[in-house]
Amino acid sequence: MSFQLRREELLSGEQLQSMLAENPARAAQAILMAAKQGILEGQALLGQILLEGQGIERDVPLAFRWFAIAANSGHLMARNMLGRCLEHGWGCELDERAAASHYRLAAQGGLDWGLYNYANLLATGRGVVQDQYAAFALYREAAHLGHAKSMNLLGRYLEDGRYCPADPQGARQWYERSAHAGDFRGQFSHAAVLAERGDVEGALVWLERAQAIGNLKFLRVSRTALLEAKEPAIRAMGEVYQARINALINKEL
Repeated sequence: MSFQLRREELLSGEQLQSMLAENPARAAQAILMAAKQGILEGQALLGQILLEGQGIERDVPLAFRWFAIAANSGHLMARNMLGRCLEHGWGCELDERAAASHYRLAAQGGLDWGLYNYANLLATGRGVVQDQYAAFALYREAAHLGHAKSMNLLGRYLEDGRYCPADPQGARQWYERSAHAGDFRGQFSHAAVLAERGDVEGALVWLERAQAIGNLKFLRVSRTALLEAKEPAIRAMGEVYQARINALINKEL
């Protein structure tokens, strides 16, 4: 069966994204056609769906190649995803130095995810010389662009005050913004602030939201912290987190 696609469908990244949500197989055909016609957004999206196996058979090495094609033509998110592949060894040899180079280029182009990922490497000294001050500056830049994960990390720096002037009030504001922007770690941080203020009910709302979308690593660390809480209702959330952990583990089996 062939799909009859209008030219404007191939040119619209937003339309392709919408198609992915509604009909992944049809979207994959449109994306493949767009990529073969040299449309950058199609090339970048093709890399993404190949990486995830969304509407198309999963092929990680091929995803890496399409990210490289789009990145070399100036697509910033493809450049960032090329870095992700190199950082984690997806479809290529793991190379953190090369990953850092691609993240840096994406960051220099003003991409929020590039800023965030490059900051992560700077903060941990992977692929680059560790530089917490530079990491803080990049997290701050990404946070001001609306990047939810960077908002939470900016809050952490401001709360800690080791690589920037301490600003507890500013930290609380960034945690709240991160929570509302949908980052599960930001939601957990915001819940902690609310609990400290005595707003247990509000804290429980955000803890529930965080466990619903958090990954296994986050859930395991958070569960331990919750079980040490003074407030019984918050301690009880530790068991809710454990149930979510069990569900995710069983899903992977």
